[in-house]
Amino acid sequence: MDREQNLKMIADISNANGAPGFEDEVVDVLRRYADGLGELKEDSLRNFYIYRKENKGGRPVVQLDAHSDEVAFMVQAIKPNGTLQIIPLGGWVTSNIPAHKVWVRTADGDYIPGLTASKPPHFMTEAERKSPLEMSALSVDVGAVSMEDAIENFHIRIGEPIVPDVTFRYDEKHDLMVGKSFDCRVGCASVLATLKELAGEELKVDLVGACASQEEVGTRGSVITSRVVKPDLAIVFEGCPADDTCVEPYLVQTAIKKGPMLRHIDARMITNPRYQRYALDMAKKKGIPVQSAVRSGGSTNGANIHLSGEGVPTIVIGIPVRYAHTHYGISAYADYENGVKLACEILRDMDEARIKSF
Repeated sequence: MDREQNLKMIADISNANGAPGFEDEVVDVLRRYADGLGELKEDSLRNFYIYRKENKGGRPVVQLDAHSDEVAFMVQAIKPNGTLQIIPLGGWVTSNIPAHKVWVRTADGDYIPGLTASKPPHFMTEAERKSPLEMSALSVDVGAVSMEDAIENFHIRIGEPIVPDVTFRYDEKHDLMVGKSFDCRVGCASVLATLKELAGEELKVDLVGACASQEEVGTRGSVITSRVVKPDLAIVFEGCPADDTCVEPYLVQTAIKKGPMLRHIDARMITNPRYQRYALDMAKKKGIPVQSAVRSGGSTNGANIHLSGEGVPTIVIGIPVRYAHTHYGISAYADYENGVKLACEILRDMDEARIKSF
């Protein structure tokens, strides 16, 4: 794998603005990087499909999944003082939201800068200082001084998306990527990288990459992608919350720099145990570092994909992301690379008989 090219691809995909339901900019970047890989399609939900050009038909279909949206916000109302009342799109910890730079889309389709804001401590009562921060106490400030100013001069309107203003960077010395939306833009990059690595190779299965929309608001896009692709097998790429800074050492199962994480279970899927063990054994056979996890919460697009059709064996290859669902994430490039390597080895070995054995 070409590290420099992959880092450029990850950066471009990560930096793109793509709140749930507003993934257009991300799809444009994906389409650019998918050029030459095969037939490209998209649907009204902005799900993006890549049909590998080496597909022959009449063979088992493997869906390579990721999601293109990111946790974000939406303008709910414009206050008389010009600040914006917002609602979350996806799961945020409220206390992580204030005092960050964001991009607000305007009626012209442009993104303008804003700040997530809360009441300054100077004006808080003692009770307010001690109380948990509520979403209703937060706003976004673009610098407008009135509702009329926000509408007429800043071209703000309700229903528009707001996303974190963060630019990707790579720390080569420590092999660390820092940026926004690694959940799941590193997954989208993994889909593309897998298809690029396998380009021209003879496989015994057909591959379809599907970057789904609206995962962060209930895995909605994958309901459609699984209907369209009709897979016999699936690999879900995810940016998974790392646990190495927040649990007891003996419970750490998703640490950065320890390889991708394969989960046995989460809140909405018990991973097909035969397929899961096969993937873990393949990693061991090929010397690819991986982590094995048992999750009591969370979910992925695998929740919908594994229940589609007559049931689809599905695994999740998760790239650990510290501080997922905040403005900034930290991931190791090596974990991303090893996730792609594992997917490629699985696909090179896959055939109809093995899929039936799952």
